[in-house]
Amino acid sequence: MKTFFQTKQEALASRKWIVVDAASRPVGRVASEVALLLRGKHKPQFTMNQDGGDFVVVINASKAVFTGSKLNQKKYYWHSGYVGGIKEVRASDLMQRKPQEVIRRAVVGMLPNGPLGNKLERKLRVFAGEDHSHGAQTPEVRAVYK
Repeated sequence: MKTFFQTKQEALASRKWIVVDAASRPVGRVASEVALLLRGKHKPQFTMNQDGGDFVVVINASKAVFTGSKLNQKKYYWHSGYVGGIKEVRASDLMQRKPQEVIRRAVVGMLPNGPLGNKLERKLRVFAGEDHSHGAQTPEVRAVYK
């Protein structure tokens, strides 16, 4: 039996829009579910080197929770590119200012690095509240697992 490889046309034909509600769910659980949907691993025609996943809209990012004491202890780091330019912010501060950035960083960390990961990242939309601007795509609401 030959190994199945999904073509680009097959991947485009099977794309959907999915809404994931992050309210009162741990950030890591939401991120792993969203990364799985973006990659397309929930589909039987999954191919590792193809973008066969769906578009994902995450709502209520401001209501996502951290378990344990991660909210106060977890720090996000980045570098400005200049000497001594290491920056950091606590998860609690980032949740207050930009809660959608917390979910986005968690999901991007679970995606592959390189061109495929960049393409998958562009299919992710995260919103802090209940309202989103993608109602015209008639997204299906994903059943949540708690």
